[in-house]
Amino acid sequence: MNAPRENPKSRGGRDSNDQRGERGRSAPRGERGAGSGSGGRPKRDDAKERGANRRDERAGGKGARDSKNDRGSTPRRGGEGDGGKGKSPGSRDRGPQGGGAGRKAESRLSAAARERLEALRADYEPGDGERPEDRDRYQDVPGGIRLQKALAQAGVASRRASEEMIAAGRVTVDGHQVRRFGARVDPDTSQIRVDGMRVATAPGLLYYALNKPRGVVSTMWDPEGRPTLADYAGETEERLFHVGRLDTDTEGLILLTNDGELANRLTHPRYKVVKTYLAKVPGPVPRGLASRLRKGVELEDGPVQVDSFRVVQNQEPKALVEVKLHEGRKRIVRRLLEAVGHPVTELARTEVGPVGLNSLKPGTTRVLTAHEVSELYTAAGM
Repeated sequence: MNAPRENPKSRGGRDSNDQRGERGRSAPRGERGAGSGSGGRPKRDDAKERGANRRDERAGGKGARDSKNDRGSTPRRGGEGDGGKGKSPGSRDRGPQGGGAGRKAESRLSAAARERLEALRADYEPGDGERPEDRDRYQDVPGGIRLQKALAQAGVASRRASEEMIAAGRVTVDGHQVRRFGARVDPDTSQIRVDGMRVATAPGLLYYALNKPRGVVSTMWDPEGRPTLADYAGETEERLFHVGRLDTDTEGLILLTNDGELANRLTHPRYKVVKTYLAKVPGPVPRGLASRLRKGVELEDGPVQVDSFRVVQNQEPKALVEVKLHEGRKRIVRRLLEAVGHPVTELARTEVGPVGLNSLKPGTTRVLTAHEVSELYTAAGM
C-alpha cells in the first residue's frame, strides 16, 4: 500500500528546487519561516525596511551625540585647532623612528656604559631639562684634542679619572670652568688648570731633578773638561736650562728643564721661590742667631735676610742648621753664615720651592711628576 505523498512545503524545509529554506535569522523569534508561498523565507521588502529602520536609529543616536558636543565648540576637521598638523584620527605622537629598538639596545648595556652614554648625550645633544648655567663659555680650539686626553698625556691622571675631575668642575681652560668631556684644547697654547694649579700639557717639555755631586760644575759645558750637569742629563737633543747654580763644593738639588719661562721665574728673586739648604757649621749655635739672620745681615754686595732658619742638631764641635731663602746670589749661604761667625764646612741644597730631593742619591736624576710641575708653576706665579 502506497503511503500518502507529503507536501514538501508542509515540512517547512525544502522548496521545489530541493533547497533548505532560510529561517529568517534577523527576524524575531516566532516569525521565522513566516511568509506565504516562499517556504519560510522573509520577504525582501520587509528585510530592507527593517535594515533601513536600524540605520535610521543609529543615525539618530549619533546625531544626538553630535548635538551635545556641538554646544560651545566647533568640530575639528583635518587637524584644525592642532596647529594645522592634520593628524589622522587615532594617531599618536611618536618619537624618532627606531626609538623603541634604540631603547631596547640601551637596556642591554652595562650600567657604566649607560652612564657614559648619558654623559655623551649631555655633551653633544643637551636635553630640554639641561640648565643653561651648566654650559660653559669656553670656545673649542679647532683641530684641538679632547681635554681629558690632554690631561692624560700630561700625566695628571688616566682618561677616566680626568673625566671625573672635569665632571666635578675641578678643571679650567683659559680661565673658564669646563665640564664637557668633548672640549677641544691646544696642548701648546691652552692654559689648563686642575684645582687652580697649572698643568704642563705642551708636548716635548722636560723636567728633571738632579742630585748634583761635589766636584761637578753647574754648567752644561766646561772649557776645562770638568764634569758638568750635561753628563747627568741623559741623552736628549733638547736644550736644558738649570735652575740656579751650586758651587763646585756644594751638592744637592738642581732642576733641569727646557721650559725657559719656568726656569727664569724660579731663579729670579722677584718671584721669591724659596730654596732650602742644610749646612754643617761649628757648634754650638747660639740661640739669638736665628733672629739676627731674619733681621738681615749686611754683605759686600748688599744686605740679605733669610726666610727661615732653624737648628737641626746643636752639638759640639759640629752643628747642623737649615737655611731657607729666596736669594740667588753667588755663594750666598756660605758668605752669610761666615759673616755671623759660623763658616760652612759642608753644604747641600735639599729643596727648590715645593720639590725636594727625597731619596734621590748623588749623581742620579729623576723625572718630575705632573703634580710637582704644577706645584712649581704655582710657586713661580704661573
